[in-house]
Amino acid sequence: MVEEAEPSSKILIFGGTGYIGKHTVRASVSLGHPTYIYVRPAAAPRTRPSNLNLHREFRSVGVHIIEGELEEHEKLVAALKQVDIVISALAYPQVPDQLKIIEAIVAAGNIKRFVPSDFGCEEDKITPLPPFQELLEKKRKIRRATEAAGIPFTFVAANCCAAYFVNVLLHPDDPQDEIVIYGNGEANAVLNYEEDIGRYTIKVANDPRAQPGCHLSPELNIISQHKLISLWEKKTGHSFKKVYVSEEDLVKLSQTLPPPENIPVSILHSIFVKGDLVSYEIREDDLEASRLYPEMQYTTIDQLLDIFLTDPPEPARAAFE
Repeated sequence: MVEEAEPSSKILIFGGTGYIGKHTVRASVSLGHPTYIYVRPAAAPRTRPSNLNLHREFRSVGVHIIEGELEEHEKLVAALKQVDIVISALAYPQVPDQLKIIEAIVAAGNIKRFVPSDFGCEEDKITPLPPFQELLEKKRKIRRATEAAGIPFTFVAANCCAAYFVNVLLHPDDPQDEIVIYGNGEANAVLNYEEDIGRYTIKVANDPRAQPGCHLSPELNIISQHKLISLWEKKTGHSFKKVYVSEEDLVKLSQTLPPPENIPVSILHSIFVKGDLVSYEIREDDLEASRLYPEMQYTTIDQLLDIFLTDPPEPARAAFE
């Protein structure tokens, strides 16, 4: 069902069966866009059964599925020539592969907007611990390559995927008496529901105002660990014992754990100890998606916790290799 009237751009999404990608595909369809996804062949060894289930879902709502590998340049170019906008939602291990997409976009010559796979922090404005910094450097290379290619683009800084981090922090799927708090629990983070990230991504990809970038930092989704836990305690009627992991311990773990295990602790340090997501100045001319589209009702953290009480999103694992 189409939610809102939108200019009918044809949109091609890479990583459309992934964690953020599937929400972006659904948003594109619901907003009335002819939607295409570029996916690995169904018979490929790395194609998971869950992906095939999504293929069936997407076909049932009219999504065009193009099977191919990112190494197939001519096939990529042919796919791009069918659409107007390209969105990459590839997972971190495939971030460098976006260079192949950029090369194909340049060759195709018809793409009106490219949205590379950022969807996290504003990587040009923070300096985290080395393991996380190394991860962000790969994303920065894609940003610089996008800029150098001379193609129209939008960088989307969506901050934290809220359902993912609610599962990480509160463990609602496996209730326990203790909850771990990183640092002192007072640093603010920005937690946005994954479905909203998908919808805002489609909106900005079609909006001439949203170049070269846009961030998603709605006021009601800026919250500390202490406030998040307090909200959850009120909703569940359960008081949790708080176990604190110090900044020093997280730094030490980032130095002693082998890769890629040192990446998650470095991310936790950046977000929930340093407060990197709210550490830089937001200028008046910086575009914030919830203010850019006031007609869109986003899911607040309070509302998301209600969803966790009735129909909790399944925990997910981030891919770092």
